[in-house]
Amino acid sequence: MEELLKLIEKQPHLTPKQLASMLDMTEKQVEDAIEKFKKDGIIKGYRALIDWDKVSQNHVRALIELRVTPKKGRGFEEIAQVISNMDEVEAVTLISGGYDLLVEIKAKTFQEIAMLVAQRLSPLDDVYGTKTNFVLRSYKVSGVPFVDSNKDERGFDFL
Repeated sequence: MEELLKLIEKQPHLTPKQLASMLDMTEKQVEDAIEKFKKDGIIKGYRALIDWDKVSQNHVRALIELRVTPKKGRGFEEIAQVISNMDEVEAVTLISGGYDLLVEIKAKTFQEIAMLVAQRLSPLDDVYGTKTNFVLRSYKVSGVPFVDSNKDERGFDFL
């Protein structure tokens, strides 16, 4: 079943019939497996990867590292849930190293992100440190290259 999940992850547009022929399964077996994956919370959803830089200049992404104090008996779950409920937040991930949580934010301007950090994230009781990293360009997202050619904007070739 892991092969089915890998195919769905890489090519979610494939039909159950196509998946079945690729995996030597019946279409019904594939459909039943997908339903079970959804029911069990293994498949969380399907999304298209959009290169927003080609569509609009009105968006900014930031990766914000947070140092937080975990709650006794609940660890990082409570603060991660509070942050996850913020509309601008795209992702919250527990990380190792000098920080505890990595928060991905999407907004229209750098100022909106700065205000979100200053007014909504930093003041949270469990947050005692932040580091904001603005995303300047994405080269690869979820295994998909976001660079179209072998030349950069300056005209230089690269490997």
